[in-house]
Amino acid sequence: MKKVFLAIAVGLLSLTTFEGMSQNKNKVIAHRGAWKNTGATENSIGALEHAIKLGCYGSEFDVHMSADSVLFVLHDHSIKGTHIEKTNSQELLQIKLENGESLPTLEAYLKAGSKQKKTRLILEIKPSSVNKERSLALATKCVELVKKMKVEKITDYISFDFDVCLKVKQLAPKAHVEYLKGDKTPDEIAAAGLDGIDYHFNVFKKNEDYIPAMRQKKLTTNVWTVNDEASLKYFLEKDVDFITTNEPELLLSISK
Repeated sequence: MKKVFLAIAVGLLSLTTFEGMSQNKNKVIAHRGAWKNTGATENSIGALEHAIKLGCYGSEFDVHMSADSVLFVLHDHSIKGTHIEKTNSQELLQIKLENGESLPTLEAYLKAGSKQKKTRLILEIKPSSVNKERSLALATKCVELVKKMKVEKITDYISFDFDVCLKVKQLAPKAHVEYLKGDKTPDEIAAAGLDGIDYHFNVFKKNEDYIPAMRQKKLTTNVWTVNDEASLKYFLEKDVDFITTNEPELLLSISK
């Protein structure tokens, strides 16, 4: 009887270990959601939902702040000739994306993401085109809204503005925060108390030592935006933690 229980215990342990390893193989972060091969518009709620259905580790999206301090999801500073930061929210809410959705507010986006727990929300805080004060105010409002929507456990933060990253870490010490610009060394990232780097693939190719250096410091590496099969395989072989891509389907298929 003891041998039977032992066999069951070993089996369960093996299954748990296998599931953990399988989960760790999922390095896929859908860049602006899964849009390229789905018909969804990038940074739309539909693109997020497709990334979730695919089973991506994360779905990245970009956030700006309107003139009246409402947060919207969009990559560029402007849409259809309308500058986000210089326009009030009521006017922005009338804008339609190519797939028919309204320009999403961050609140609506987080609400959609909160319906699940497997795909992380990779929130990029876009530096203000107006001034630094607005960048820091946007960072504060993002953290506040994430807390209000109770999605802290599935939300990570990234930004090209180093001060914004520091601000988020100050406001949410337990949050996972990665820097995007590519001009800080692993030592500088560690000294600042950030959790990782999310650098362009050319930065990593020029500084291949960054990957083992970050791993040694128990910090994460993310690479953007990698789309062709050869480059995807290159970074899989380098064992970066995450790969941000416009081709999540392709990366999922070759990383199984």
